Amino acid sequence: MAFQTIPILDLAEARDDDTKPAFLKHLRDALLNVGFLYIKNTGIEQALFDQVCEEGIRFFDLAEEEKLRIEMKNQPSFLGYSRLGGEITALKQDWREQLDLSTPHPLPRPTSPLYHNLLAPNQWPSPTALPSFRPVFETYIRQMSTMSTSFTSLIAESLSLPANAFDRFFDADQQHKLKVVKYPDSGTGVGQGVGPHKDSMLTSYLLQASPHRGLQAQNTRGEWIDCPPIRGTLVVAIGQGLEALTSGVCASTTHRVLSPAAGAGARYSIPFFQGVSYDAEFESMDVPPHVRELKSELLERQGGRRDDVEFTFVKGRWRQLGEATLMNRVKSHPDVGERWYPELLRGIREEQRRQREEEEAKEAAQQQVVEAH
Repeated sequence: MAFQTIPILDLAEARDDDTKPAFLKHLRDALLNVGFLYIKNTGIEQALFDQVCEEGIRFFDLAEEEKLRIEMKNQPSFLGYSRLGGEITALKQDWREQLDLSTPHPLPRPTSPLYHNLLAPNQWPSPTALPSFRPVFETYIRQMSTMSTSFTSLIAESLSLPANAFDRFFDADQQHKLKVVKYPDSGTGVGQGVGPHKDSMLTSYLLQASPHRGLQAQNTRGEWIDCPPIRGTLVVAIGQGLEALTSGVCASTTHRVLSPAAGAGARYSIPFFQGVSYDAEFESMDVPPHVRELKSELLERQGGRRDDVEFTFVKGRWRQLGEATLMNRVKSHPDVGERWYPELLRGIREEQRRQREEEEAKEAAQQQVVEAH
């Protein structure tokens, strides 16, 4: 049966030997059946969550000139500020503005692979304008890096794998990313906050920074299930990287964000994206047969799986995760692509043109069949 609610898991149970076995079972059920879940008692203080939300919301009150000073297209790293409508999802413009940050890295060497351009220093707002912003977010990124790595170990254990099964996919100085996002209400007439998509890499953790609804996950029947804000929780989405590494046992669930209703005010959110080594190659984990069988039985009961969203990590197309990630970023941020990756962007647009022509030809052929009858 397709899921109708999003499960809530308590990480305090994972830290207690008496309750950990039941926790791992519930986690496995969530991974196999939903691919989306809430976690509470994360080990991160509520005071820090509140500070992150407050500082994140303040960022969008800055003057346009200050935000554009750190605009994403200034650098080839895809870190920095994106204007309202500056990102594309599912071939449509997202109605949000945002700031992309990551764990800090020096600039890559000239001889490094092109996808190493994703590793770079952050572009920070002025400390004069927002004196607490950088220290608060650097603290949050550090704590989220630790928490997400710990949670990945729990995922491995829930799949009957060693706790360190995913460690080889992380760098010693692994890059993790974070977005600070504002969704204006739909008084503008634009309804897509973010179009249907799947997160990349292993896992992502969403801090919903305002009380607005809008986040929805899609079940296997194609129904959209609400994920309302719950104070003290993070919403965990399984990424495409984890689905690829587990050969589909852990499903990456399609989700979207609807713009707030006209007059409701802006919605704010702060998603954290757990990174994976860009140099890692596509391979699958040796998930035990009994876990694979559980997944097969589930899909059979559900009558297959609805999956309308393009999958980024297609084996055989890209060698390293970094290649697929860079192409996905160019596709999502064409303004950065035009400035720093024009050849890659031309290739993407040519592929999209061919896909449109194929779809149009298929639709025309189907129409001819209908008219013939």
